Amino acid sequence: MQSSLQRILTGLALFLSTIIVAIAGYMLAGWTFEEATYMVVITIFGVGYGEVRPIDTNTMRWFTMFVIIAGTSSAFYLVGGFVQMVAEGELNKVLNVRRMNREIDSLSGHTIICGYGRMGDVVARKLHSTNFPFVVIENNPERVAIAESREYLVINGDASDEQVLQSAGIQRARTLAVVLPDDALNVFITLTARELNPDLVIIARGELPSTEKKLLLAGANRVVLPVEIGAERIAHNITHPAALDFLREDESRQNLNELLSQIDVQFDELTIEANSPFASNTLNAIEAKGRGAFIVVAVRKSDGTIITSPSHDFMLHEGDVIILMGHKGDIPKFARRYAMRREIRYRGSKL
Repeated sequence: MQSSLQRILTGLALFLSTIIVAIAGYMLAGWTFEEATYMVVITIFGVGYGEVRPIDTNTMRWFTMFVIIAGTSSAFYLVGGFVQMVAEGELNKVLNVRRMNREIDSLSGHTIICGYGRMGDVVARKLHSTNFPFVVIENNPERVAIAESREYLVINGDASDEQVLQSAGIQRARTLAVVLPDDALNVFITLTARELNPDLVIIARGELPSTEKKLLLAGANRVVLPVEIGAERIAHNITHPAALDFLREDESRQNLNELLSQIDVQFDELTIEANSPFASNTLNAIEAKGRGAFIVVAVRKSDGTIITSPSHDFMLHEGDVIILMGHKGDIPKFARRYAMRREIRYRGSKL
């Protein structure tokens, strides 16, 4: 069976060929180009205003009948191609919705993402890359089309509607990610979802710090404040550039510092000054002075080279930056005790 596009192209070719042959035939009979063109148009489209010239020979009558049959047939074939294209598109939409509904009904322990904006897109891509099952709820047709083009399971609807959440399988879901940019709507969705599934893990987005308490009261297990996280990341880039260079080398390390900070452990960095007791000394010396308060994970040389997991006899030089991991309060004390450059990053002046 021909595709709708093939039918359209074939019908168009037959229709144009019929017109060209018909015009040429009437001109061979002695008609002018304008007369022949006019005759072909009123004949094919069935207007029937009358012949331009008398058709009084059997040859011209048979030729005119051929023009009528060929022209109308090719026109119907062409229109049929367009009808098929519309019908196929609508049918595909219906079949695609049914397929998605079947797949969603078969899910269990999945994640529901409410909102497919910038944050929702990032969450979806991360889950998709790890083959973690999820469903997106979005009411913007353009965003729905984008999600469908990426072969995500999508429900076109309002995430605050109970029926929409139920159609996404909220009773069987494990996690709900509420990432809309509207705090009030996020609170309402959280309340609705918590009522539908008391065991659901709800991770909600909050634009304002004051919204965090409201989301927690509404039933959210965790609240993410993108503005606060972004500000902390910027500040960390300013105060700990060497540590972040080390973390960026491996994708698995990129969020490690944020995770460690939750248990009061963080990456930090110390710079070896010319007058430092550790200049032209081994790494073992600084570890011994630290007395187990931290561990050295890398050293950035003065030329920018990063040495990961350096040995205890690694020689330190002026300008080297030591990347440490330890308790938040221990490393600053160590830096002050040995007058290392860490304080410059916080105070903006040398000791």
